[in-house]
Amino acid sequence: MRDARSARCALDGPFPPSRTLSLLRSALTTLLVGLWLSITANAQESQQPKAPIRALVGARIEPVVGDPIQNGVVLVENGLILAVGDASNTAIPEGAVVVDLSGKVLMPGLVCTHSHVGGPQGADSSHPIQPECRVLDSIDVRDAGIAKARAGGLTTVNVMSGSGHLLSGQTLYVKLRKGDTVDDLALRLPDGSYAGGIKMANGTNPQRNPPFPGTRAKSAALIRALFLKAKRYYDRKLAAENDESIEAPEIDLALEPLCDVLSGKRPVHHHTHRHDDILTVLRIADEFGYRVVLHHVSEAWKVADEIADADVACSVILLDSPGGKIEAKDLRMENATLLAERGVLTAFHTDDGITDSRYFLRMAAFGIRAGLSRQQALESLTIAGAEILELEDRIGSIEVGKDADFCVLSGDPFSIYTKVEQTWIDGTVVFDRSLPEDRLAAEGGLGASDGQAWYLCCAQKQEGGN
Repeated sequence: MRDARSARCALDGPFPPSRTLSLLRSALTTLLVGLWLSITANAQESQQPKAPIRALVGARIEPVVGDPIQNGVVLVENGLILAVGDASNTAIPEGAVVVDLSGKVLMPGLVCTHSHVGGPQGADSSHPIQPECRVLDSIDVRDAGIAKARAGGLTTVNVMSGSGHLLSGQTLYVKLRKGDTVDDLALRLPDGSYAGGIKMANGTNPQRNPPFPGTRAKSAALIRALFLKAKRYYDRKLAAENDESIEAPEIDLALEPLCDVLSGKRPVHHHTHRHDDILTVLRIADEFGYRVVLHHVSEAWKVADEIADADVACSVILLDSPGGKIEAKDLRMENATLLAERGVLTAFHTDDGITDSRYFLRMAAFGIRAGLSRQQALESLTIAGAEILELEDRIGSIEVGKDADFCVLSGDPFSIYTKVEQTWIDGTVVFDRSLPEDRLAAEGGLGASDGQAWYLCCAQKQEGGN
């Protein structure tokens, strides 16, 4: 009897039976209305026309991974490449939006493995090693330098802090989409974290008054001490994950990103010029077993065999005028050629604003002048950079299933007379030279640089050189 009464009280609650029935009817009505609205909304959504397929036709396609296609067709759907082929055997679906590119050249969007667009800032002058700093927290996506990079055909870049520190922080890989926030541009790893690496440097740039190192030997000693500490922290974390009796270390923001380096999740992007500095980088990376990309490598030609034996990638810069830092005085145009001949994964970069992103194509043209093959030159601007950033499954070539990132050129990529006419990212035009605002970014003039952060060693002394 008590159980029956209890059950009745639980059903009735504080209300009389009539009130309870009314509430049940009201709840049922609400449920049915909600269900009907949901079904109606889904039906309306299914009736909404999908974004049409775009057919880019008539251009000479430089897919990079295969032979050029003289009268090509690229189909784009939902930001991805649906089909690539010759006009004679690639059907254009009914209802597709046709984009006539006759007389143009279509190639993958350019990839810069070392850039400073967006005015990024990393570590300050308080210490030579600051891995906790993220350029993510300092990039201005409305910076005019980003618009100029799009005008140069760049679609993906590795945004880095400066090289005035042994370790100046975490880099960020971005698509140069038009967006309001850095998250609109930032690329993510499969686990949802931001894609990027760690910026390190050696040579003269990080050598300053204490607490900075004063010699090359001290620089190397500080980095070894750092990674010994990071390895102890990382080993303890792993031990705690596998054994509940072991207490995990307190989270250290400076050491967490180095755990990503030691685990292979992120690479080290290392500024280095002189041949002895290059070998020091290789030596320490080998000691601690992390992946490193060598940047600039002005004297790579002196130690090309050692670089090849270490199986590391190089991000190379070429300069068309004398001057700059003493460390770069032996820079040779043949750098990329000698590295590529030895099988080293080699890409060019802008180091914007050391060189202007709008003229990135000429970097590989210089390489051709110094003996680089045309195919190697194309790869050095596209798929090689994608591989260095570990994004080759998404970008760097015109292949089915990859992101629809392109640049449309008025002529051959390596002609001084060629201009970038359009830049596409994820199937959307983000630069069009025929538009006055975009033309201004491409050619310069009054207002073209409004709001741009100039990133040079002399302009941002606190960041050191590049």
